[in-house]
Amino acid sequence: MGQRRETCDERADRLWLELMHEVRVVLTPVQLLLAFLLAVAFTPAFGHLGGTDRLLYLVCVLCGVGAMAALTGPVALHRLVTGLRLKPETVAWASRLVTAGMALLLAMTSLGILVLLRQVTAPGTALLLDAGLALWCGMCWLVPAALLRRRPRPGSPHGGA
Repeated sequence: MGQRRETCDERADRLWLELMHEVRVVLTPVQLLLAFLLAVAFTPAFGHLGGTDRLLYLVCVLCGVGAMAALTGPVALHRLVTGLRLKPETVAWASRLVTAGMALLLAMTSLGILVLLRQVTAPGTALLLDAGLALWCGMCWLVPAALLRRRPRPGSPHGGA
């Protein structure tokens, strides 16, 4: 297979489009979970939460807002620097923001599930189940990428044809 031949600007444009497609995928769960979390505070059951669960809920919502900000940040960044010939730098910053958004999504999801599990099972069991779910999410998101990054690639100085 031949190497991709593209200019720096073409590469930045391609990476930008790929990143925006990724943001579209990951922003939906953030929006849905955050909307649900915001609505929960107005339900009668919310009044029955203890102090620890209220704190977990608060941190969960803050992580959700942080995830939303990080995942929409690339759009604001792009709008503010369009025309300044900064596309490669914009892509690099946007990628960092999306990574931060993913980390905050994991935190939001884990905390939200922990609050829920604490309502239906013992606190220790809830923590163990939640840790397992967080580990699973982390494995799904990180392990395949780590394994792929370690493999020699065709045309790289470390191997391949």
